Amino acid sequence: MGKRIAVFSMTPLFPDFAMGGGQVQLKKVALYLGEQGHRLRILSTRRKGSATPFRWHENVEIQPVLRFKQPYPEPYFTPLYHIANAMRYVGGAIAEADVHYSHDGGLIFPYVYRDIPTVISLRSIIYPETMQCAYLFQGDEWILPSVHTRASYEAVVSQFAPAVGERMHAIYNGFDWDYYRYTEPRAIFRLVPAEVANQPTLLFPHRPEEPKGIYQALQVARKLRRDYGWRDLRVLAPRWLDSDSASGNRAYYDRLQRRIHEAGLDEVFVFHDWISEDLIPEYYSLADVTLCIGSLVETFGNTVFESLGCGTPAIVSRVGPYRELLPDAHIDRVDFGDIEGAAAMAHRILSERRRTSAATMSYLRAEFSQDAMVKAYAKVILNAKKRPPLEYRLPRFNDSTRYTLAPWCYVSRSKGVYHDFLGRYTTDEKLVEASQKHPEGFPSAAVDRAQLSNWLDDGYVVPRVRTRPQKASEAPPG
Repeated sequence: MGKRIAVFSMTPLFPDFAMGGGQVQLKKVALYLGEQGHRLRILSTRRKGSATPFRWHENVEIQPVLRFKQPYPEPYFTPLYHIANAMRYVGGAIAEADVHYSHDGGLIFPYVYRDIPTVISLRSIIYPETMQCAYLFQGDEWILPSVHTRASYEAVVSQFAPAVGERMHAIYNGFDWDYYRYTEPRAIFRLVPAEVANQPTLLFPHRPEEPKGIYQALQVARKLRRDYGWRDLRVLAPRWLDSDSASGNRAYYDRLQRRIHEAGLDEVFVFHDWISEDLIPEYYSLADVTLCIGSLVETFGNTVFESLGCGTPAIVSRVGPYRELLPDAHIDRVDFGDIEGAAAMAHRILSERRRTSAATMSYLRAEFSQDAMVKAYAKVILNAKKRPPLEYRLPRFNDSTRYTLAPWCYVSRSKGVYHDFLGRYTTDEKLVEASQKHPEGFPSAAVDRAQLSNWLDDGYVVPRVRTRPQKASEAPPG
């Protein structure tokens, strides 16, 4: 007999449209569970275009009844009765379920799910309500989309709950590679000009958030045009759903248009409507290079994989999980802010008319399988048991405490230590020396105490609270 699963999604859901990669992954998992005979009741946030119940499958019903603030961010910036109603709706669904799955975090009230086995999947490492969930979560299993995300959350939460790592599972996103493959562009020309098919084209397929790298993309485009002679270059970028109605998004696009005009790139940048799921393969297939060169700390980053699957090489910055998800042989990487390096890479790809290699496609199929992903999610969700609450206590550091470079930092070959959340480098030689001389952790006696305190406060180092062997299923691919 199938299980009854109550699912929480703070992000709005749609019948045939996804607001982001996290919702794409949720649909994959939900459909798999529904096809296996389990019944899912998904409660999501209501918004225009998603205000009435619908189904993804006969066993998967979406009820957009929650009234968190739209558009994003600050979902809790809503009248207090909407929060109470959300707790009531979600609590009611959980009371009738065998297991609760919170897909994207955001539900920060442990007593709503305290009596039911609960699994949480944190899809962000920068949004406030998701981070609050991490510190307040009193459920039973955690799913994180990458080793970087898992290591980062464990590094901070384990300071207060040392056993938390035993409940964490790193499960990479998986893809249907028969869907994300080269697809001849046809219907996509309803949204983008047909002439770009014969022009060198870069993709910037991201939401309107400056850390996604739009200004870095602008600089790369200018350099390609001015220094490399790509006079007919085009950059395709989607307009977000609320680009006209939300004041913050209007301001974003107004600033961007001014910068584009100042750079003399008005004809280069082509803005178009948001792309529906059915057109995504054509969209990626149309382009020559996809740019993911911002400073935003993703938890996985579907864009890179979808682009590669459709034959289009991607250039990524060494930020967050982009440092570890793919071996160097399968991806083009630059340090964040290296515009010259990114432009040179794009120039080579354009000149060679390079597409995704057969070796890379083989690797993607082997290591990022949708079937393996949904089965791994299902295993965690269906086998979740009610555990005792995590024991929390304040951390106490002493002379025996050892410290390591934080998981969100890395040592660049030429620029010093990069910090994902600050989006910048430090040339602190003592920090580089301590991290490289003691990769397993250095004692407090090895450095000046005041310096150590500064590193801790600024997030460059973390205490080693405890270690545990990494499960084979959580090891990075390759």
